[in-house]
Amino acid sequence: MAGGLPVALRTRSERSLWTDGRFVVFTVARTVSWAGTAITLVALPMLVFQRTGSPALTALLTAAEVLPYLLFGLLAGALADRWSRRAVMVVTSVGQAAVLASVPLADAFGVLGTAHLLVAALCTAAAGVFFDAASFSAIPELVGRDKLAEATGVSSGLSTVISMLGPGVGGVVAASLGPANAIGIDALSYAVAAVLLARLPLLRAASAPAGRPLRGDIAEGLRYVWRHPLIRPLTLLGIGNSLAAGAVLALLLPAAVEQLGLAADDARIGLLYAAVGAGALLATVVLPRLSRALPPGWVTLGGLLLSWVFLLGWVLATTFPVALAALALWQASNTLVVLNGILVRQRVTPDELQGRVNTTGRMIAWGGQPLGAVLGGGLAGVWGTSGALVCVGSAALAACLAGLCTPLRRRRYALV
Repeated sequence: MAGGLPVALRTRSERSLWTDGRFVVFTVARTVSWAGTAITLVALPMLVFQRTGSPALTALLTAAEVLPYLLFGLLAGALADRWSRRAVMVVTSVGQAAVLASVPLADAFGVLGTAHLLVAALCTAAAGVFFDAASFSAIPELVGRDKLAEATGVSSGLSTVISMLGPGVGGVVAASLGPANAIGIDALSYAVAAVLLARLPLLRAASAPAGRPLRGDIAEGLRYVWRHPLIRPLTLLGIGNSLAAGAVLALLLPAAVEQLGLAADDARIGLLYAAVGAGALLATVVLPRLSRALPPGWVTLGGLLLSWVFLLGWVLATTFPVALAALALWQASNTLVVLNGILVRQRVTPDELQGRVNTTGRMIAWGGQPLGAVLGGGLAGVWGTSGALVCVGSAALAACLAGLCTPLRRRRYALV
């Protein structure tokens, strides 16, 4: 013990993440899955809008993709802290592959309808809630807390690079092969990810006390989120952030058609989704520096204010380059708020509560997204996409103003 950490711990903390075979397998599996998802991100709304021409139904698709966090978030978090995290990730990946494979099959037989697409989006997202609960909880177990920030940065960076490049490719693939066939590529990516994840060690979760009911585990996670002086306000402010995000993402394609005059199957639609990914990547680069220089509360408040400013830029843009830049900067600001909340929860939460606290926090903070999508879609039919975006997007400004009335504006919390 003389001179600092034990040798075993020093060795683990000093080695590169890329020499850890478990982390490499986990990261490759996630990267393959993210690549497929980036294609579906463009192909699925394109398919719905092509078939219906309805901004409201396209927005409903976004709501279906995020609604499962509200429905299953608490349950998924509690089960992820009881079950093998590897098993959860493998089973959900297989389920997502099967659901998405049904889309090109139904299209090939001429029986693909809008309801099928909405149900597929809902089921895939529901499985994703359980996958996320297990994967976020698995990262500290895979790399140790000393490498947590680095591992989170690697995962977020890869995810955002793919979300930046993937939609551009996805737009071309969807335009070339047809959006239904493009979704089939995503189904294959989930199957490959499942095979890779099955190679991980068991990644058992902490066992619940004997005889303890599941609702007791759920209540424990809720209490931790509510009582923590930093997690609670950051989580609640995230509701305004997700309300605005729900409207922006749900109306991205209709807004591009209405404001910029693009066709619904224009390949440049993929570039707009790529701009969203570029903004998220910018946030992952900036966040580590901001988190060292500023209190977590200030990062969130600044992100909320900037996201509202850049949302106005997206609404007022009349040329494609300006729209591209405004959308990227909006996403960067929005993602700062999201990632800041995730990083704080991962750092301060005990391992036995990771699944519950992470999914509870995400459920609450992201709970506004389906409502924002539905409100945006409904208001777009009355006020147009611009009016709907300004109205619902102002939730980010309201959250910022509310946050200024809390101790977050003046207190520096230590992340321990």
